[in-house]
Amino acid sequence: MYKSFLISLILFLITPAANAEGMPGVRFHNIGADTTRLQTILSRHKGENKNTGDLMLSIAEEFIGTPYVAHTLEWTPEMVTVNTEELDCTTFVDNVMALAATVSEGRDSWRDAVFNLKRFRYRGGTPDGYASRLHYICDWAVDNIHRGNITDATTSFPAVAYQVRSINYMSTHSNAYPALADSITLAEIKAVEGGYRNHRFPYIKTASIGSKAVKNSFRNGDIIALVCKLNNLDVTHLGLIKMINGVPYLLHASSSHSKVEVSEVPLYEFLKRNPAIMGVRAFRLN
Repeated sequence: MYKSFLISLILFLITPAANAEGMPGVRFHNIGADTTRLQTILSRHKGENKNTGDLMLSIAEEFIGTPYVAHTLEWTPEMVTVNTEELDCTTFVDNVMALAATVSEGRDSWRDAVFNLKRFRYRGGTPDGYASRLHYICDWAVDNIHRGNITDATTSFPAVAYQVRSINYMSTHSNAYPALADSITLAEIKAVEGGYRNHRFPYIKTASIGSKAVKNSFRNGDIIALVCKLNNLDVTHLGLIKMINGVPYLLHASSSHSKVEVSEVPLYEFLKRNPAIMGVRAFRLN
């Protein structure tokens, strides 16, 4: 235990100076704490002989208890923001993805994890202003699937259904997004939304998730996107699957409980208690 503490302390002391010169375009919530946490998780999981889903789950469990804080990415100017001490549902998932990808690549530097975070979070993996961030899950899915980062596993499940939506929630609620007060940024977001008129996507209805066949189709570490009933938005929450005795539970950053946790009830019951949700999409990290 003392040795682990000493290693963490050394990393805490040396990392900020290295970062200040080596990671332009990156904003940390707390450079020492964030880089130390990333490095510690990578070191702990280095060389693990697990499939990708189990690796995702084991890394995700490192964040249980981390406080839920919304809007941690909303800074000006747009930069790759790293905050491992405060997570919302999206930043929880993309941090886990970045760390799992780094371990899978055989790399063990927090710089590699930050690179992967950028790769998953931005269109084409390249930050280029506010509109380049993949705000909508439909946009995130299309871009990351195209680049081979993830697979849409939804269509491999029994009883798949489809929705068609024209996605424009952000531009029609621009007052809720400070960055959209800028007319150019608003126009860029509208251009992104223009690519998702009558967008068709697969999902699994809540009622279907109660079936044994569907339950058996989930895997540890599946990325789960909760499909909402709004007519101009696709997804309002993200989490990961933790299988307990063959039953899927949601591991997520919970706004209602203000922390990262495993849901108290199975996924099916969790969805039934949330009438604004009509089902889920499932993705897997490649």
